Amino acid sequence: MEKTSVLKNYSSTLWLLAGLAAGGVLGVALGQKAAVFRPVGTLFLNLIFVLVVPLVFFSVAQSMVVMRRSGTIGRVLGTAIGVFLFMSLVAGVFSYGLMSVWNPFAQAGGSGGAAGGAALQESLNIGESLASAFSVNDFPLLLSREHLLPLIVFAALFGLSVAYLDKKVPTMEKLVTEGGTVIMKMMDVVMKAAPVGIGCYFADTIGSLGGRIVGQYLQIFLVVLAACAVCYFVFYSLFALFCRIPLGNFWKEMIPPSATAVGTSSSAACLPVNLAAARRLGVSEKVADGVIPLGTNLHKDGSVVTSVAKVLFALYFFDIMPDSGLVAAALVILLSVLASMVVGAVPIGGMTGEILICAILGVDPAFAATLMIIGTICDIPATLLNATGNLVASTLVERLVKTPDTPENLIAK
Repeated sequence: MEKTSVLKNYSSTLWLLAGLAAGGVLGVALGQKAAVFRPVGTLFLNLIFVLVVPLVFFSVAQSMVVMRRSGTIGRVLGTAIGVFLFMSLVAGVFSYGLMSVWNPFAQAGGSGGAAGGAALQESLNIGESLASAFSVNDFPLLLSREHLLPLIVFAALFGLSVAYLDKKVPTMEKLVTEGGTVIMKMMDVVMKAAPVGIGCYFADTIGSLGGRIVGQYLQIFLVVLAACAVCYFVFYSLFALFCRIPLGNFWKEMIPPSATAVGTSSSAACLPVNLAAARRLGVSEKVADGVIPLGTNLHKDGSVVTSVAKVLFALYFFDIMPDSGLVAAALVILLSVLASMVVGAVPIGGMTGEILICAILGVDPAFAATLMIIGTICDIPATLLNATGNLVASTLVERLVKTPDTPENLIAK
């Protein structure tokens, strides 16, 4: 009976891992021919993406209602932003240190001559970039997963307005609550097909990208993989211990979002899995529903790691590495954090990060295509950190907004 219960509890995870493994084997064995599985994987992801926009809207709006009435909204959101920044800086500082020791970029030094120019481009309009990231100029543009960050802002304002009006709009509050329940159920139904859909998508990914990981790009991939592995296993475990979560429970709940992230290379696809895992780890709904959707766009540890590699590659390629080690570190880390925030916040999110790097460094914008190769070959480990980092962030926020000396407020009792 006990074995049956264990198998039942782990059945969805085991099926997901089985689909992932099968997809990987097929991708390696078939190579480019694995593209035959692409339609099935695309169909599954499209079903997920169609539900992401309403899921984000209802979950954020509902969390704003709950937080406003509990009086914790300012504290939760302020803590979330602080946690996002702290985790991103940890990933950036460690990655820069590792890549300074294990340096796969030096052999590219000077290839671009002096065309790099100044290390900063004064003409870059940071205010304009931020405005484009957090807002759109027409309502229909909100109804796209390419504009999730503006959607989150709109949903937060909508939820706050519903909460402030209180009893004047009981029907609207009921719509927000029940709408979120329906969308979550729809997502649960679609996720039943995850082993097949993720397996097919992963087969196509491995089949199409396997041959590109060669030469210097292979070295860059390995150092990024090592940095992501340390962040994933070491730093995330330390964060879990800080939150007083038993490591056995923590890593058990990390498996579903990790498998989904590796299989789909999509943080958005991990949103429902992260929400469910956060609740099982003891994170309250008001924290999980507010922190995880916001983090899906704003907090990307994996993108920070890959951006460190991209910035260093550009600096060595154009031979514009600052003479001062402290200046170089500050430039690389801060630019990497900024680039990671832009990724996914505006259309063509991945390319936006590369273009932003080129613009700030003052190098040829066409070089963004070269940097994009790094992002492509490192996409899987980066997405793993991007997705699971939001689950970890929710536990940290939950821990920080609770009273530490009250037993009933601890995440792991």
